Amino acid sequence: MEPYSKRMAKTAHTSLKLLVIDDDAASLELVEAAIAQSGLRILTAGDANAGFEMFIQNRPQVVLLDLVMPKIDGMQLLERMIAVDPAADVILMTGHYSTESAVEAIQKGASDYLTKPLNVEKLRQKIGDLIAEGQRRHRASELDRELLNTFQFEGMIGRNPLMLEVFAKIRRVAPHFRIVLVTGPTGTGKELVATALHKLSPASASTLAVCNCSAIVETLFESELFGHVRGAFTGANQDKLGLFEYANHGTVFLDEIGEMPLAAQAKLLRLLQNQEVQRVGSPAVRHVDVRVIAATNRDLATLVAEKKFREDLYYRLCAVEIALPRLTDRKDDLPLLQRHLLEKYSEQYKKNGLRLSSRAQALLSRYSWPGNVRELENVISNACMMAEGDLIDVADLPERLRTGIPPTAANAEELLPLEEIQRRHILRVLEHVNGDKAQAAEILGVARGTVYAYLAKMQSAAVGKV
Repeated sequence: MEPYSKRMAKTAHTSLKLLVIDDDAASLELVEAAIAQSGLRILTAGDANAGFEMFIQNRPQVVLLDLVMPKIDGMQLLERMIAVDPAADVILMTGHYSTESAVEAIQKGASDYLTKPLNVEKLRQKIGDLIAEGQRRHRASELDRELLNTFQFEGMIGRNPLMLEVFAKIRRVAPHFRIVLVTGPTGTGKELVATALHKLSPASASTLAVCNCSAIVETLFESELFGHVRGAFTGANQDKLGLFEYANHGTVFLDEIGEMPLAAQAKLLRLLQNQEVQRVGSPAVRHVDVRVIAATNRDLATLVAEKKFREDLYYRLCAVEIALPRLTDRKDDLPLLQRHLLEKYSEQYKKNGLRLSSRAQALLSRYSWPGNVRELENVISNACMMAEGDLIDVADLPERLRTGIPPTAANAEELLPLEEIQRRHILRVLEHVNGDKAQAAEILGVARGTVYAYLAKMQSAAVGKV
């Protein structure tokens, strides 16, 4: 292992802070002398209340905390600190070691549990390890930022092969398309694809007109898309320009096209074939030059079979199709998407420096994201708005993410006690990572010691049943 002094020298530029809280003055002096190094700012406090105030004001990365102190003991102070800053590495120190208190400390978020008199070399090694881990996290954050710049494409984020193929297809299609169909579940970014196609097309200097077909009253559909003349129907007091005429020489984006009435579909088919529109109530035909992008989260082939969508229009639309994947099919993009959204909403809410705790990241990675990227954006936006400090933790995330999806007819076949569900989940995670307890702890969003404690408890229970 690299010597402590060298590891500390590498961190000198980061102004890392370490707080020592102990009512024993001799212990404070010992710790301060043992780990005093340039670049590491050491703060000390002789009682719990003063120590907590220093913690709030200075937000140290590492805390050495005595377990037994008057008024407030170390265990209570540990809980307060983790509630304020779950990312802090808190090490408890005590001259009265017990397995029970060590397990309790780890479960409450402590990074380690040391006995007095302190072993100076062991203490140095532990502090050096924690600071080196902090440096690795900082470097990982920098790399994420670099990756984010690399894998951004016209407002979309992705390095998953499925998304890279989408980006490549947009580049190939954009200069030449007349008609494109964009498919994918709700929240996958179909409008972003439409915007990218228009921006990269020869019509980019002209209008991009957007129509949400599910939001238009059926009786007004043809008038909105194709226009009408004065007197065409009750209330038509003047001529009206339709969407396609408005976007002449540009692009029309028809979102949720599966909701378009059959009568409007017939007129749309004629426009796609002849680039002609006919206003409601007028015999005149007008020529337009528009590109058309249609999008849907529905299966148009099924709608055709159900006689709810014209077959000829379907085949006209699907000649060029761009299919967007679900977020759950590209979960390796989650870290980049999270960073992008954190930066976006940190700036919007004027809360610079917001970040996700490792526990929050683990929870986000386990969630199934039925609402896809739009749901992720809503979750991050709300968490950024509600966060009181600079760290977003599990408590700042929606309850549905913390508690899981309520039982349904499909998943309520076996209702088990919470302890049994917990046991099965831990074993499943351990099996998934081939017994790697450190990786399992990261996925579960708990300290490594907590995994050992769970396993010890399971083993004791198993022995008791023999």
